[in-house]
Order: sequence, then structure tokens, then C-alpha cells
Amino acid sequence: MTPEDFESWSRRAAEWGARYRAGLRDKPVRAQTRPGEIYQAVPPMPPMEGEALERIFEDFERIIAPGMTHWQHPRFFAYFPANAAPVSVLAEYLVTAMAAQCMLWQTSPAATELETRMMEWLRDAIGLPEVFKGVIQDSASSATLAATLVMRERALGWQGNTRGLCAHPQLRVYCSAEVHTSVDRALWVSGIGTDNLVRIPTMGPRHGIDPQALEAAITADRAAGHLPAGLIACTGGTSIGACDDLGAVIAVAQSHGLYTHVDAAWAGAAMICPEFRELWGGVEAADSVVFNPHKWLGASFDCSAHLVRDPEALVRTLAIQPEFLKTQGHDGIVNYSEWSIPLGRRFRALKLWFLMRFHGLEGLRGMIRNHVRWAGDLCEKLRAVDGIEIVTEPVLSLFTFALQDEARTRALVQAINDDGRIYLTQTAVAGRFAIRFQAGSFEMEERDAEMAFDVITELAARV
Repeated sequence: MTPEDFESWSRRAAEWGARYRAGLRDKPVRAQTRPGEIYQAVPPMPPMEGEALERIFEDFERIIAPGMTHWQHPRFFAYFPANAAPVSVLAEYLVTAMAAQCMLWQTSPAATELETRMMEWLRDAIGLPEVFKGVIQDSASSATLAATLVMRERALGWQGNTRGLCAHPQLRVYCSAEVHTSVDRALWVSGIGTDNLVRIPTMGPRHGIDPQALEAAITADRAAGHLPAGLIACTGGTSIGACDDLGAVIAVAQSHGLYTHVDAAWAGAAMICPEFRELWGGVEAADSVVFNPHKWLGASFDCSAHLVRDPEALVRTLAIQPEFLKTQGHDGIVNYSEWSIPLGRRFRALKLWFLMRFHGLEGLRGMIRNHVRWAGDLCEKLRAVDGIEIVTEPVLSLFTFALQDEARTRALVQAINDDGRIYLTQTAVAGRFAIRFQAGSFEMEERDAEMAFDVITELAARV
């Protein structure tokens, strides 16, 4: 491809992206294709000779685009958002064009130093103390795995990486049933095993860990010869937005010498608004905290902020320094590949820099506050409708509801998603099937919440 062709096709791709984003309201939120349809449309063998880009682009528009669920749709109310603000997309164009491998300071000094500064901006924006230092991980799952590995190594006197687990007592990690399934995977990959993941009962309207039950479980495990290693707490759990009383549970964990990690993957972004920080009161005592700017702040995926009290513990757990990865002639520099599980690293900080400079903290706060208000208003309107029950109250912009009959509730969520005007997902609350609603799309407006009410009530009357 010539430089002229690259420029021309880059312009065409950007123009397609702008048209796509502008036309999202006219599309059904969830892909309407049948299983296997895309697979069958793609030939079983690659071409022997190169094809014209014009034809490739035509096939993209004909085959691929119709099979995409539109995560940037203003009425995407399912899961949690995976926002990509347009200014973040622009930054990603530049990152992709440069295509740097940013594993070490010397492989791109700007990437490393901007990441350091962006993590300071985020730390200060969410109100954590300056002792916390940060790294951008690809996802909260990776951050939780890294924290679990630190728990393991710290509990084993830094011998797990060399001697393995068989030479030591069984490690124990504590959490509630409200944590994300990435915690289970972290226990698999770390070698601790989910048989040693102790689920502590929850209590209260926020469905948080019972501190007394946590104390009793740790004490019982020590008496049984096990080795308690860490606590994984949550703020804004995926299912219903559960929030642990961080001050209370971290105090229990630390009184027993446990490493503490807080998963605030979704809700952490809302902590840029001081009025919401009561949801994670006591977080400043944690050893490790993660939240995803690629969820609610508008940074395109992937971009997960992992903030740690003691970076040396993370580096001691993860760093491998063969001669070919050493930076000669410079002392005291940061190589973020030593803070992460993968060696390879993308230049993720640039989109944060563009995003926060373009929108400012007040612009981002306004978006989050609107989402919380619109979700709360919708919850109250649904509460007033005969036959609709609010199952869990709003936590920020997330709440759940159901019809009185489970079969009708299941039929309702299916009907909503087949209809296409909005997209919702389901969960189970104490064994009861419920429908989740969360407001979080970067492009959402109040009229989108109003349409959600119209769609839900219209289809609920039919099922």
C-alpha cells in the first residue's frame, strides 16, 4: 500500500466510523443475525492472491457490520458499558498508526511517562491518597489476577514462584458471592484453586460481606492449618451493584495480615463524583484497587486502572529481567511490563490524555450524574406500574426488576431484546430471575431512558 493509498483509505475508514456513530439510533441495539450466518458468509480458505481493498471494504459493510451488536448505542442498557468516546477513538487511530510496543521505558519513553502521569490524574480524580501508584492493565480480570498472585507470594514468603504451592499449607482467599467470575479464574490461574475461595455471607441493603462472618472464617481456617492470604472485596458488583463495607472488612483482613484487593471495575469511575464515594468508604486502606475507564469514563477498550499501595510487591511478584530487557545507563526508571502479566504493552495512556483534556473532569462528572439520575427516575416510574416489581434498588445507575411470574419475566427480556429498541440482560437475585437495567452509554440522553420505559411497559403488557 502506497502512502497515498493509506491516506485515502484512512480517510474513508474515518468517514465510515463517523457515519456509523451518527446513525446508531436508527439501528437495533443487538445484532439480528442468525447463529452461523457470518461464518458461512466467509470462504473456508484464504485467497491465494491479494484482493482489492475496495472489495474487502464492501464485504466488511455487507457481512461484518450487520453482525455487530452496537455497544456504543445510546440505548445499550445491558451488562456494563464499554464506552469509546469519539475523542478516545481519535487517540486510538494515532496509537494504531504508530504501532509501538511499549513494554519498556526505552521502547517508547513517552508511553511510559504519560502512563505514570495519567495514573496520577485518575488516582487524584477518584480521591485515593498519593501513596497509591498505578499501571494500566488490559482488564480488571488481569488486575485481579495480578493482585491474587501478590497475595499468594506475600503469604508464602515470596517462594510460590520458585517452589510452587505443594510445599506449603493450603492458601485461602475470601470474598462474597457478589464478586465477578474473574475472581474464580484468578484462583484457577494462580494455582490456589476455587476450593480455597471462601465465600462469606452478605448482609444489609448493599449485600456486603458480613465482617463478623469474615473474622470467623479466617480464624477457623487458621485453626484448621490453612494459610489465609487475601481478601477480594467489591464496590458495585456486576449482578446487582453489591458494595462491601470496605472500612470494616479491610480492617478485619489486615488484622490477620491479609493482602486486600478491591474490584470496582464499573463503579470506580463514578468516584470522580465526590458525592458517590460513600459507597467505598475505607478504600484508602486497601492494598490494591482496580476500576475500568473503558467502562463508564469513555476510554475505548482496553484500559483498566490498577492502583497499588506498594508497587514493589507487584514488581517482586511479576518482574523477570533477562539481559535483553534491561535498560542500560538509566537508574530508577519504570518498566510497566514488570507490573503486568503480559510482556507486550499497548500505548493505552494516550486515549486517557485526550479524553480527560477534551471533556475535563466536570464534563465526565456531568455524564455520570445524568446516568444516575435517569436510572433513578426510570426505577420510580416502573415501581408505579402494576405488575412490575423492583427487585433491587438502584446502586448508582443499576437496578433490577421483574414481573410477578418468572416465566413472564423471562419472556419479557427475550421480547425486549428481539424488539431491538433497547438491550437488557438478566441476573439471579437470591435465586429469583430478574432483569438488569444500567444506564451508562456515553451518548445516552434522557429521551433514551424514557424510551426504555415505553418499551418495557409496552412489551410487559403483551407477554
